[in-house]
Amino acid sequence: MDIKSCTTLSNGVKMPWLGYGTYKIENGCSVTDSVKQALEAGYRHIDTAAFYGNEEGIGKAIMESSVPREEIFLVSKVWNTDQGYEKTLASFEASIGRLGTEYLDLFLVHWPTPLMGETWRALEKLYRDGKARAIGVSNFTVEHLKSLMANAEIMPMVNQVEFHPCLVQNGLMEFCREKGIQLEAWSPLMRGRIFEIPLLEELAAKYGKSVPQIVLRWDLQLGVVVIPKTTNLLRIRENADIFNFEISDEDMARISGLDNGLRMGTEPDKVYADPLMFNR
Repeated sequence: MDIKSCTTLSNGVKMPWLGYGTYKIENGCSVTDSVKQALEAGYRHIDTAAFYGNEEGIGKAIMESSVPREEIFLVSKVWNTDQGYEKTLASFEASIGRLGTEYLDLFLVHWPTPLMGETWRALEKLYRDGKARAIGVSNFTVEHLKSLMANAEIMPMVNQVEFHPCLVQNGLMEFCREKGIQLEAWSPLMRGRIFEIPLLEELAAKYGKSVPQIVLRWDLQLGVVVIPKTTNLLRIRENADIFNFEISDEDMARISGLDNGLRMGTEPDKVYADPLMFNR
């Protein structure tokens, strides 16, 4: 494996195991420079969302990069206020306009809402029309997935969720494996709180790696796609240096044993009950 190594989604599309997350990176020079640095460091998977407000800056980075568009796995998401059939189609067109591309490699439903069935129907159309090479969801629990899939014609190919050593979600991971849905981790580094965990410091010393490298490698060995975010060039490179070592089965189990249900983000059921909570 190396930085360009990919998992194969259920429809045959290849998705890089390691991506570059852009949540809360400000639009403009900040996100443009960071994405260009990530691409130069070898990343080929860039994750954004309409809600992040930085699609224009990412589009500029891709345009100015020497990396051809077809080599980049570009992901965006439809926001809660844009869900529903027609609004989702319009949101997609707005996103690709800001990103300066004619298609997305993956388009996701950002959160489960009561409108997710109509939203998914729009994603199915985008997929059939060739505008999205793959479609999926984000922040969906097993119950949300079951509800969506009961009426879906095309099954989700990816589920991007909060996933880290303190929130392993074994039941969700097993369900996704059974259904051929690729699990993807956001907030893999617990917004920096991984540095508070003695076991991870111990393992970093044991393997001669940093704490983030231990956690990101743990993700990969679990078969979970991971999208760490940093604007620091040294850390961008460090986060990619995870393909030259392997964590033992025993240590993998010790890391997974840190699971205590701790969330850095919002509980998906709360968003489903109040999809406008972030917009107030």
